[in-house]
Order: sequence, then C-alpha cells, then structure tokens
Amino acid sequence: MARGKSARQVFLAGIVEENPILVLMIGLCPLLAVSSNANDALGMGLAASFVLVASNLLVSLLRKLIPASVRIPIFIVIVATFVTLVDLLMHAYQPELYKNLGVFVPLIVVNCIILGRAEGFAYHNGVPRSVLDGLGMGLGFTIAITILGAMREILGNGTVTLLNTELVNLGAGYPPALVFIMPPGGFLAIGFLMALKQKFWKRGQGR
Repeated sequence: MARGKSARQVFLAGIVEENPILVLMIGLCPLLAVSSNANDALGMGLAASFVLVASNLLVSLLRKLIPASVRIPIFIVIVATFVTLVDLLMHAYQPELYKNLGVFVPLIVVNCIILGRAEGFAYHNGVPRSVLDGLGMGLGFTIAITILGAMREILGNGTVTLLNTELVNLGAGYPPALVFIMPPGGFLAIGFLMALKQKFWKRGQGR
C-alpha cells in the first residue's frame, strides 16, 4: 500500500521501480496488440492513463463508503464509466485512432493495471496519493508502450509516426524486419526493453 513512501516516491515508483510493463509485467495484452506503431501505442497509453487516474481518484473518494464484500464489482462499474467516456470521446474526435485500437479501448475495463491499482492502492490511501499513483503508473505505462511502438515500427517498417506525423522514414532502401510488427516481434521487443531497463537501472543504483 506504500504508506511509508513520500509523495515523490509514490509518483516515481510507477515510472521506474514498479513500471507496470517493464517490472510488474501486467497489462501486456493491449501492449502487444496495439504497439505495432508509435501513434497507436501513444493513444492507448493516454486513454489507459486517463481511466487509471480518474478511477483512482473516485475509488479513493468513495473508499470509506464502499463495502469490502462488493468492492470489486463497484471498482469495475467505476472503471467502466470512465472507459465509456474515453470510448465516446475517441470515437467522436479521433475516429482513425478509434478504428485502429478497436476492441482494446473497451477492454481497458478489465486491464489488470487499473483494477490492481484501485484494489491495491486507491482503496487504502487518500486522494492526493491515489492521484499521484495513477499519474505515475499511467506515465510509466505510456512511456513503455510508446517506446515499444516506436521500436517495433522502425524495425518492422522503417518509419516512426507520432501524433499523426511521420517523424522518421528510412526510405525505400531500408530492408524491414516484418516480424517486429507481428505478435512474435512484440514479445522480442519487450524482452529487449526489459533487459535494457534492468541493465541501466541497476547501473544507476550502483549495483
């Protein structure tokens, strides 16, 4: 429940020490499904982050009123409410992104990261800390999925597209490794990212 941590530690934990993707290894289904390019990956990261922060906030506000025996169904209803809001807004204002993400937007309802933080943190902590936890976890998820998307896209297609803008194009002479924009490539890429995180984080800690 992280009661002994400072506000700064609560926020930073989700980015590095308890990164939901690179450390906790949860929420991998949408990660692998929509991270074949950076643009879609960023969209999923932002959508999940909004739901995570909003649900943490509401669960923390209502935690003393939620009976322990029915807390999980109530958490799901809260999360589903914010997912529906994201789904409708994305459909209205980002139809291309909405089409690309497909069923994985509604499936945010059962994302292990969001339900896990509601149960493991927001239900036991006050509003400020719960919001910081949601922001940190959401940012950690967004950073990881966007880097993974950019990595898979440039290896598998020779481009990097972000915010609907092509930032990198290696040209027609680049021989793409198509496996990286397929599911097996997602597993390979995330393995590389986990190895790099372990290497540089341990070095930074002086281990």
